[in-house]
Amino acid sequence: MAVDYAVIIIYLAGMLAMGWWGMRRAKSKSEFLVAGRRLGPGMYSGTMAAIVLGGASTIGGVGLGYQYGLSGAWMVFTIGLGLLALSVFFSARIARLKVYTVSEMLDLRYGGRAGIISGVVMWAYTLMLAVTSTIAYATIFDVLFDLNRTIAIILGGAIVVAYSTLGGMWSITLTDMVQFVVKTIGVLLLLLPIAVIKAGGFSEMKAKLPTEYFDPLGIGGETIFTYVLIYTFGMLIGQDIWQRVFTARSDKVARIGGTVAGTYCLVYAIAGAVIGTAAKVMYPTLPSADSAFATIVKDELPIGVRGLVLAAALAAVMSTSSGALIACATVANNDIWSRLRGVVSRGGGGEEHDEVKGNRVFILIMGVAVILIAIALNDVVEALTVAYNLLVGGLLVPILGGLLWRRGTAAGALAAVSVGGLAVIGLMAAYGILANEPVYYGLLASLAVYVIVSLATKPTDAAVLAAWRERLAGRGAETEEPASETVTRA
Repeated sequence: MAVDYAVIIIYLAGMLAMGWWGMRRAKSKSEFLVAGRRLGPGMYSGTMAAIVLGGASTIGGVGLGYQYGLSGAWMVFTIGLGLLALSVFFSARIARLKVYTVSEMLDLRYGGRAGIISGVVMWAYTLMLAVTSTIAYATIFDVLFDLNRTIAIILGGAIVVAYSTLGGMWSITLTDMVQFVVKTIGVLLLLLPIAVIKAGGFSEMKAKLPTEYFDPLGIGGETIFTYVLIYTFGMLIGQDIWQRVFTARSDKVARIGGTVAGTYCLVYAIAGAVIGTAAKVMYPTLPSADSAFATIVKDELPIGVRGLVLAAALAAVMSTSSGALIACATVANNDIWSRLRGVVSRGGGGEEHDEVKGNRVFILIMGVAVILIAIALNDVVEALTVAYNLLVGGLLVPILGGLLWRRGTAAGALAAVSVGGLAVIGLMAAYGILANEPVYYGLLASLAVYVIVSLATKPTDAAVLAAWRERLAGRGAETEEPASETVTRA
């Protein structure tokens, strides 16, 4: 295992070094929060794929393949579909807005009255997303070093908090590119073919497993529909995803780069399901489906390769964790704390160095909170379900309504966020956190009140809509720092 340990330690040291490099580059709010809005298509595609393909997509995706066969790909597949839909239909408009948060977009669209409530909901979502990624460190470090769960969470979380706090989005972008390469090599190019070969090839897998393992819809239509609601629509509106869209150099980069990343996700989904199916052939009686990834890596891969594949799993967790962390801190500082102090951040005013310092402090505070909550919680699936139920049930309707329906009003948006969010919380308490009904009925309630209240109230002021259209067209935003010629043309 010495070689495997060396691979992991070098990888972790590299993450910290990139955090230090990013700190030297992130000198303004724009550079710290959205990498100066100047990523080219190569870096944009890699970082976008890295953030959406986290521990749940890697370890969880293999686990679903172990449990359901090829249809276990649907969870990650719907993530890819959501990213494709975002990139093709919405990313260009989102990039042209030149904002920092989803709540700022809602303020622009509805006239400045929807931000703080939506900010609280978005903050809760990003916080729980960061927590779920941090919990996953325990699984990986347990396989690597046989560490105590709490120590594993503190170790993994501290590294992510360190490089995220130092360099903000620049550090996260650079580390995500490394993580994207490591995941591609470790999971797609190494683990996938080795797992299939060790299982005897596809013919042997078909001979040893029930036919439903090779049914594309074997996981169940209702489950697939729920994945679409939660993950496909969740990709359209999450702060962690939008904040990556804001890093694009142009709307064309956002559209094309995101399409490439979404397509990559579809391939990754199928790969995870195939690996899990192969694991079922080799280890038919594992106590937990989620242990399939760690088991096949630990028992079947040669020294060195094992370290690289485990680094790939660590990369998957770290990329999602760091993206969720900076999103959580950005919302907490810019959408909640600034408003509570009566200082609304509009994307560039004030002391730039103070802006960087303030956001850096919030990343540190949120990072410590995430680590403490991760230590206290055990169930990753429940935490992730709460996060996405709140996001979709509370914010999907007012966000997409603002982008697509001119008649939507601030009162309608506030009602939709409040009723949808409360409905989801109440229904999770009544039906159970993992039930499908909370997101179904919460989303319907949000849609109903949005339409009814918007039609019953005065239309949005014409001047607000005119300013909104100017921003959607890429005009009217405050001037950003001039683009740099370095790094951005990847």
